[in-house]
Amino acid sequence: MDSKISFIGGGNMATSLIGGLIANQFPAHNITVAEPDQSKLDELHQQFAIHTNTRNQQAVAQSDVVLLAIKPQIMQTVCKDLAATIQQTKPLVISIAAGIRSTDINRWLGNNCAIVRCMPNTPALIQCGASGLFANEQVTAEQHRTAEQILSAAGMTLWVKDEALLDAVTAVSGSGPAYFFLLMEAMQKAGQQLGLDTETAQRLSLQTALGAAHMASESNDEPAILRQKVTSKGGTTEAAINSFLSSGFENIVTNALTSARDRAIELADYLGKNQ
Repeated sequence: MDSKISFIGGGNMATSLIGGLIANQFPAHNITVAEPDQSKLDELHQQFAIHTNTRNQQAVAQSDVVLLAIKPQIMQTVCKDLAATIQQTKPLVISIAAGIRSTDINRWLGNNCAIVRCMPNTPALIQCGASGLFANEQVTAEQHRTAEQILSAAGMTLWVKDEALLDAVTAVSGSGPAYFFLLMEAMQKAGQQLGLDTETAQRLSLQTALGAAHMASESNDEPAILRQKVTSKGGTTEAAINSFLSSGFENIVTNALTSARDRAIELADYLGKNQ
């Protein structure tokens, strides 16, 4: 891939993607970051030897790919400012802003734009993310491959054919890390209540979560099968699992993810209003 990429916004997610691209031997001289914070630009240049610019339009003018890594609240303003340049150059536009639909981005950019919308999660910051991707009808096969190469620099990528499914992706993986952090937190507290000191309870909880996730990702068995394999009849694990299930654990999870999905829809409706 020899595309010229411009990042609009130089925050944590952009930094992670740039780091992943550089680690994958993508040429630094083909990357530009546009960002109003000069100190942040200086840090990025020093770290990655990439080009920097304080003006979005200048950064975008010579780009094959424009990656919007900005807060959802300013997306409309930034897109409208870039619309004339985007209409002239017709790059692939990739958005990693949560809750902004591709149809709204397309409208703000002047229509007929090739747009890929990405829903990453925070482990992308350490190149261990899970991202859901959607491409609109203007995205070519080559641009599709380009987007996947760029975004896979931050971890696993999966495509959905219906953009509405990104709300479900948000509920499962976008917000998902917090669910596991909550479980780790609860396990640590329970361990302390059972007599373990804070450090021991925390280290055991974190390593157990890491080991279980790694085991599940490396196994050919589904999580349900793995759970059954470690749940001996009449044993300690079965006692814990039965307690979870009798407390309505599956309903709790379903209700939580449904709430996250519904909130994602509400936010997209709000942020997409034509103000």
